[in-house]
Amino acid sequence: MEFIKGITFGYMSQRGDWDTVAAKESLVLLKEKCAANTIILTVVVEQANPQSTTIDWQSETVLSDTEVKQMIHYAKSLDLNVILKPMVNVSDGTWRAHINFFDMDVPCEPKWSDWFKSYNDFILHYADIAEETGCEMFVIGCELVNADRREFEWRQLIHLVRNQYKGLITYNCDKYQEDHLKWWDALDVISSSGYYPIDRWQQELDRIEKVVDKHRKPFFFCEVGCPSRSGSEYLPNDWTKAGELDLNAQANWYKAMFAACEGREWVEGFGLWDWKAHLHGNESALTNEDYAIYSKPAEKVIYKNYKK
Repeated sequence: MEFIKGITFGYMSQRGDWDTVAAKESLVLLKEKCAANTIILTVVVEQANPQSTTIDWQSETVLSDTEVKQMIHYAKSLDLNVILKPMVNVSDGTWRAHINFFDMDVPCEPKWSDWFKSYNDFILHYADIAEETGCEMFVIGCELVNADRREFEWRQLIHLVRNQYKGLITYNCDKYQEDHLKWWDALDVISSSGYYPIDRWQQELDRIEKVVDKHRKPFFFCEVGCPSRSGSEYLPNDWTKAGELDLNAQANWYKAMFAACEGREWVEGFGLWDWKAHLHGNESALTNEDYAIYSKPAEKVIYKNYKK
């Protein structure tokens, strides 16, 4: 596996957002300003609430198949590798990790079996697109913490995906879950969300290294990032954490993250979070307190590390 100098692109984009000149210009800037060799394309769909068993992946607001394919082809024309990452969110604002059902089927209650049927249809549709467009990697799920325990269903899905997609397959587990997932052996690559506190990187890497050694598979951080708020460097996973705008907090977090990972040869890349499909001007970027890295001090830290 080639070392992944990746950036997550276009999270929360809706239909038509990628079929624009602005989106393509944004992708060009991503490569130039970050020295990236990979983009992680996120296609986001929704279900109504954590106990809904229907995933509305064919909604009129979801990115069209045509624009997804066109963006993949455009990225490849720029010599970027592509990781396709379909993601499910919850419409009522609940984090996807809390999607959950009874372990045993109970009449008149929502069931894991019904949810996985809908989820499988969703994932297999994008596995076809990943195969057709030659994506280097396909992500079958992201941070579905309560669903992680459903080992049988995940192994079934992986088998089905392999019938349709011949590239590398991974699952993006949530932070602190790397040593809890029981089906890494069925995947090609181990990946996780590395939203770890600035002063905890060495301890967490020591823990993850044991998982990588056990399974002897490539590892990368499919998501990793920090907001631009004071204090967020100590709790980067909390996107709701209040704090004053602090661009240096984000930059310092990236410096610490890269420094910690540099001595770990088993860390084979990153999918930094994130880069918008439609960028605002430089002045707007400098007042953005979210995870975006465009035109912030963190961008220069990323370029320096990715360039080497």
